[in-house]
Amino acid sequence: MENWKGMRTFIPYEPNQPFLLPPDLREWLPEGSLALFISDVVDTLDLSEIYQVYEGDDRGHPAYHPAMMVKLLLYGYSTGKVSSRKIERATWDEVAYRVLAANQHPDHSSIAAFRQRHLRELGKLFTQVLKLCQIAGLVELGHLALDGTKVKANASKHKAMSYGRMADVERQLEREIEELLRLAERADAKEDAEFGKGQLGDDLPKELQRRESRLLKLKEAKAQLEAEAKIEAEARKREVEEKLAEREREQEKKGRKPGGRPPAAPDPERAVPRTQAQKNFTDPDSRIMVDSSSKSFVQAYNAQAVVDAKAQVIVAAAVTQEVNDKEQLVPMLKEAVANLGKAPLVASADAGYFSAKAVEDKALTGVDLYVPPDKQKHRDVPPPVDNPVPEDGPVGERMRHKLRTDQGRDIYRRRKAIVEPVFGQIKEVRGFRRFSLRGFDQVAAEWDLICLTHNLLKLFHSGWRPAVVGG
Repeated sequence: MENWKGMRTFIPYEPNQPFLLPPDLREWLPEGSLALFISDVVDTLDLSEIYQVYEGDDRGHPAYHPAMMVKLLLYGYSTGKVSSRKIERATWDEVAYRVLAANQHPDHSSIAAFRQRHLRELGKLFTQVLKLCQIAGLVELGHLALDGTKVKANASKHKAMSYGRMADVERQLEREIEELLRLAERADAKEDAEFGKGQLGDDLPKELQRRESRLLKLKEAKAQLEAEAKIEAEARKREVEEKLAEREREQEKKGRKPGGRPPAAPDPERAVPRTQAQKNFTDPDSRIMVDSSSKSFVQAYNAQAVVDAKAQVIVAAAVTQEVNDKEQLVPMLKEAVANLGKAPLVASADAGYFSAKAVEDKALTGVDLYVPPDKQKHRDVPPPVDNPVPEDGPVGERMRHKLRTDQGRDIYRRRKAIVEPVFGQIKEVRGFRRFSLRGFDQVAAEWDLICLTHNLLKLFHSGWRPAVVGG
């Protein structure tokens, strides 16, 4: 390549000149690279559960090294590249992926198959990364905040059908199948007369097969909705029983019956789905939910996270199919305690998590809870109080009083700043707004993967580095 006349001499640039890679591929990336950090962290993790899958399996072509595949996937999820096709392409086009793959290029089918085969084990790495965050001093357990966000399913809401519509379509399909069977019988009789009985043995017409298959899926979806209606009725019955017990306690304290009509508990055995209740045929485990950010209905899962106040590290993660958070306070905080080996001093959550049963659960004894019984608008915040929180009385009243004290107002005000930015970092910065996998178990493991890479990024930006063997 020649220089233009009259211009200064440039550093030599010969893009077509062949050259050798450096002996150490790490030299291709700058010191402090996220890719090198993830590589070093993975080298410290226990991947034995993944390795065990390959023990005694010497058939076929050798598999790609599990450590390399884990590094590619964790780096991909950390940087917003979750597609196996995009990761394959990046091993050719992007230096960081090329270094992590040691100049190998697993195809997208191999990457997808590895993720599918080891998704549960990959999700379980969450606790190992969390322990590294504890070692780095990023978790204090002073204040844990819990919240949920709706993450879109890998399915369109237009592929869902309501329970009422299912009944109409079921009757229509049954009529069509009956008519097709009559036509098939006539055709069989005609062919028997023409060619002899039993000579052709043709399969059922494709139209009949298609309708029978659709009818079977429809009946399965109806059965699932009916089972879910019973479960919802049982949960509603427990909730009503809690409210009735609280009314009794209030009556004993005040000496008179509370105002209003007492709630009636449903009978789970007689429960039927609402006509509008829907089931999605692409991902039946997903649900129609309201996305609070867009105020629109989406086909989604309810993703939960418990976050530590010090560095916004996620200490517990889970996915639920419930459209609200009412039943999540106790299991999520119990999961956090199990992961960390110790209970927090303080825990907070918004009004969607409150129930008298939850805030009085023995599993949370010793945790100072701040969970409002009522949703509050900024302009409707009640005035503060100076007197101590009463030791008796209905649970809701005691919690309302607690949240009106100076300490209660200050602690609860911090909740938003602890947990809500985490969802912003995951959705807006990393671009994760839709699960790439389908089915509850798959989605739950993928959410663990998202949360563990969130924690990896917190570790990386904190300046903590793992001890490199031989380094």
